[in-house]
Amino acid sequence: MKLKVYTDGWSRGNPGESGIGVYITDEKGFEERRYKYLGIKTNNEAEYTAAFLGIQRCIELGATQIELYADSDLVVKQLSGIRKIKKDELKVLHSDIKKLTSECNIEIRYTWIPREKNKEADRLSNVAMDKKC
Repeated sequence: MKLKVYTDGWSRGNPGESGIGVYITDEKGFEERRYKYLGIKTNNEAEYTAAFLGIQRCIELGATQIELYADSDLVVKQLSGIRKIKKDELKVLHSDIKKLTSECNIEIRYTWIPREKNKEADRLSNVAMDKKC
């Protein structure tokens, strides 16, 4: 099964109050929305956490192929192996994602999209921060 997951992480302040939004869909009309408040994190930690939780949920739903869309150029390039990871906290999150996709034998493609095309995940991350849940 192939799923598309749109992810976004925000931090109000950097670091600051942060939240993530995950929007999952497929070609048959399936949709799922999730959000989660993270507490005090950096923006990049929130972006990575959104990617991890989005991928994890797609696997739980039975995906064997995942297209991940994010408006974080840094996260997309690092997960694609194009850009080096310097921050230790991001290395851990990156490793967690790679381990998860490897263990579950998932075919995954990471694609950067502009924020305007990631409105639902963006909205959900703001809901998480507003509701703190």
